[in-house]
Amino acid sequence: QVQLVESGGGSVQAGGSLRLSCVASGGTFSSYAMGWFRQVLGKEREFVGFIDWSGGTTRYADFVKGRFTISRDNAKNTVYLQMNSLKLEDTAVYHCAAGSEITGFPYWGLGTQVTVSS
Repeated sequence: QVQLVESGGGSVQAGGSLRLSCVASGGTFSSYAMGWFRQVLGKEREFVGFIDWSGGTTRYADFVKGRFTISRDNAKNTVYLQMNSLKLEDTAVYHCAAGSEITGFPYWGLGTQVTVSS
């Protein structure tokens, strides 16, 4: 029903910046919170942050606070993840998801690779 497509990933040097986009289609977007997660093979998926479309509330994991910013453009049904001061450990596949922070995220994008090098 809900489809999510991420873009904007790539390779960047440590200290650099990238902006990821997630375009949503289908469903009623105002009913869904949008989250960003990241995952490396062999590690558990990590919560990065979320934004509530209806309330405009954002929340971030402590390890990205001050470096990453989530924003939205409701007219485009798009969520952004601005990543600054990137570190080697930020290397991961980044996924956006639609759902609820409380009940879970049933809809997921395929992800976009972010690779940070020295």
